[in-house]
Amino acid sequence: QVQLVESGGGLVQAGGSLRLSCAASGRTFSNYGLAWFRQAPGKERECVGGISGSGTDTYYADSMKGRFSISRDNANTTVYMQMNSLKPEDTAVYYCAAHSGPIMLTMTYQYPYWGQGTQVTVSS
Repeated sequence: QVQLVESGGGLVQAGGSLRLSCAASGRTFSNYGLAWFRQAPGKERECVGGISGSGTDTYYADSMKGRFSISRDNANTTVYMQMNSLKPEDTAVYYCAAHSGPIMLTMTYQYPYWGQGTQVTVSS
């Protein structure tokens, strides 16, 4: 089992950047595939991107490609998401999620472990 705690959200102007962190508990962190999801008011939760247990493979939703970058530090059991060129439509609660397998997955039901979320607000 793994516990996840996100941090790094906040208010930023359009075009700005934020770096989200997700600190995980657990001794076998590298065995967990991880992903970032987001949920805007009135919308379904969507996958922003994911990273494999080793960190060698990443996935990004089309609207995030070239702007967001996911990385992980297995020694410090933390996953990061660097968000650049932020847009007002990126405003959402961002969640870190994990599943007990090394590959990336993109569907919410595939992830049994979730953080509490961190709010990102992008002003125009």
